Amino acid sequence: MPVFLTTQDPDFEPAFQTLLGAKREDAPDVDDAVAAIIAEVRARGDDAVIELTARYDRLTLTPDTLAFSPDEIAAECARVTPQDRAALELAAERIHAYHARQMPQDAWWHDDAGAGLGWRWGPVSAAGLYVPGGLASYPSSVLMNAIPARVAGVERLVICAPTPGGVTNPLVILAAQLAGVKTIYRIGGAQAIAALAYGTQTIAPVDKITGPGNAYVAAAKRRVFGRVGIDMIAGPSEILVIADRDNDPDWIALDLLSQAEHDASAQSILITDDAPFGQAVARAVTARLQTLERRQIAGESWRDFGAVITVRDMDEAVQLSDRIAPEHLELCVADPMMLSQKIRHAGAIFLGGWTPEAVGDYIGGPNHVLPTARSARFSSGLSVMDFIKRTTLSQMTPAALRAIGPSAERLAVSEGLQAHGLSVRARLDRLNEV
Repeated sequence: MPVFLTTQDPDFEPAFQTLLGAKREDAPDVDDAVAAIIAEVRARGDDAVIELTARYDRLTLTPDTLAFSPDEIAAECARVTPQDRAALELAAERIHAYHARQMPQDAWWHDDAGAGLGWRWGPVSAAGLYVPGGLASYPSSVLMNAIPARVAGVERLVICAPTPGGVTNPLVILAAQLAGVKTIYRIGGAQAIAALAYGTQTIAPVDKITGPGNAYVAAAKRRVFGRVGIDMIAGPSEILVIADRDNDPDWIALDLLSQAEHDASAQSILITDDAPFGQAVARAVTARLQTLERRQIAGESWRDFGAVITVRDMDEAVQLSDRIAPEHLELCVADPMMLSQKIRHAGAIFLGGWTPEAVGDYIGGPNHVLPTARSARFSSGLSVMDFIKRTTLSQMTPAALRAIGPSAERLAVSEGLQAHGLSVRARLDRLNEV
């Protein structure tokens, strides 16, 4: 059974703290194993990647078959039904249109001293996108990672998509093609992350690595950060629904289960100001669980990490929501836009009862790669900004240097950095000679 909490209960606060602190990811300590894998790939390149792929993915490769050939890509794409292709194409169009609006503008101006100041934005040169294999092989994640990179202007974009036992998801290959990615390596795990970060004889290193993965992939991303940039270390999925009684309990139940079916460690929480409605939703969840193909996974998630919280009013709901800082937040209330303006911490907000979170997973437009485990308090979802960087610009005229240079010299002297000060003083002295 999920946890039922009421803010008016005297023991609510410790129970809520327990809910916030629940360890939802039973990830083994894999750091030593990952360190050894990375060292192997750095030392032996292709040979290490090929051996590790045979060991973990039961797939025999050669340097020439690490990546799908153009003919293989075409053959896999041909396996996709017209209906699935049309759905992917619509998703790609909408995701592209949304992310194109995120591109920031360059700037250049002159301040009161006459100095020219500004910045310009430019993409990273190369990015590697990790796409999980097996049960977690999602073509939607390909679009969500690759399209922002393309919009940002990344020149070289590659994908690592493991194919355990040689089994390929043709939708993943088509999604890569729709996103403009030509190079798809059939490798995964920590060895793929190491290859992307350090390069091998066949795989050129990249500047940024994005995309979800298992505990080995997450540990590898932590270890290579600094050598390359990464997007985030994502944990199990989560959803918080704030709903009043003027909703269909079955709809809300399905929204909660849409995340619970991802992973037994996922978390689904309902906050409502109407206790009977919360009970109705819980009954609807129980009924719907009997009909789901992934009912065992969803059932474990709901049983171990689910919660129904009754609050006095929606202001209290907002306060709890900000403490949870959910990955996904649905606002199924009379005025969702108004309520959303009070929310400070959430990865993505879905406004109103006609906006199920699942639309955001596939075709809404905004990115579905979002901060988990309360990290929405300080981070954002994946965007074009993850694939570009800002370079600042400044230009001193003689007059500008005369106006502000002496202060720069004084500060340099105060910090004991003589050459700093002298580099400014030499120019000021030349100006005084004129």
